[in-house]
Amino acid sequence: MIDYDALQQDALNVFPKLIIAGITAYPRLLDYKRFRQICDSVGAVLLADMAHISGLVAAKVIPSPFEYADVVSSTTHKTLRGPRSGVIFYRKKERSVEKPKVNCCIPVDQLETRINNAVFPGLQGGPHENAIAAIAAMAFEASRPEFQDYARQVLANAQVLANALTSLGIRLVTGGTDVHFILIDLSNSPSKPKLGRGDGARVQMIGDLVGIVLNKNTVVGDSSAQQPSGLRIGTPALTTRGFKEKDFEKVASFIDELLDLTVVVKSASKNLKSFQITLQKDELIKSKIEDLRHRVADFASSFPIPGMEDI
Repeated sequence: MIDYDALQQDALNVFPKLIIAGITAYPRLLDYKRFRQICDSVGAVLLADMAHISGLVAAKVIPSPFEYADVVSSTTHKTLRGPRSGVIFYRKKERSVEKPKVNCCIPVDQLETRINNAVFPGLQGGPHENAIAAIAAMAFEASRPEFQDYARQVLANAQVLANALTSLGIRLVTGGTDVHFILIDLSNSPSKPKLGRGDGARVQMIGDLVGIVLNKNTVVGDSSAQQPSGLRIGTPALTTRGFKEKDFEKVASFIDELLDLTVVVKSASKNLKSFQITLQKDELIKSKIEDLRHRVADFASSFPIPGMEDI
């Protein structure tokens, strides 16, 4: 969990010009008011990166950073379910707070010009009108009551997934989640003692083969981003396909099987390279993978992809 007192002390020690509040690998709500207070104490700009949670913010099911942040950035293709793109919001007027004179950061009334010039012509050129139209459609969808229902279900499903995995003896970073994703810590999961530091990459490999899409992710104590010990799993995509709470209990059981299968393959190999070879050549392991893949596909087939129901 974030130690805001320690963050305050770090800020006083170094007087940063910018503090970023984001939850890429932090499955808890952020205290934006406290971030604002810390930034004001040292004269820093507060940038809230809500790329992962913007859909939940738009649906008003979690707190918004806009009241406190100077700049807010987001993607549009995660919980917002739009096209792959990004958006930047910025404050136009200075907040009525006296800031320390020792920290000469960018004045808020200059953010508009600097950000716009940095985006164009600094970083990109011609607009993609098709993406802009898709963003407009996304924004319209996000304004509808049905989108709030989706966002509430996303959170409910995440709670069930977190509780189900915990009951299976799988350790989660921070012990649970307040948002749409969970982060498994393989370095310290009671029911999986044969999985440990660096095994996130192994689980992701087999997950790809059996149709369980998740991503390896660093956790505290990891020294390699290529072979981390964490697994990040979200609920928005499956929620969009119609998954409810009881369905995520089944998802948790599939993830448990995936971890057990990873143990089997790991025990038959010496390192990551031989792990990959084992996946390709060991017939018994290949049959186990195929069995799990078929069962996952059969379960998922009951939930058509919106717009592709005939596939």
